[in-house]
Amino acid sequence: MARRKQYPLRIDPELWTAIERWANDELRSVNGQIEFMLRDSLKNAGRLPSPPKGNAGQRKAATPGPRAR
Repeated sequence: MARRKQYPLRIDPELWTAIERWANDELRSVNGQIEFMLRDSLKNAGRLPSPPKGNAGQRKAATPGPRAR
């Protein structure tokens, strides 16, 4: 797996709290929730690059909803 880019993020405390609640509802970390939101926004805007064909082993994009346990 490729190494993830680290980026310090300054965020409004109210926004953080709202994202944290949403992440808890979806059983994700706040970092995972932010990544999900960014990926979903890019996909909806048609700006998410398509993965190369033939890479079935690559990680799928996060899907909304709680994870099955």
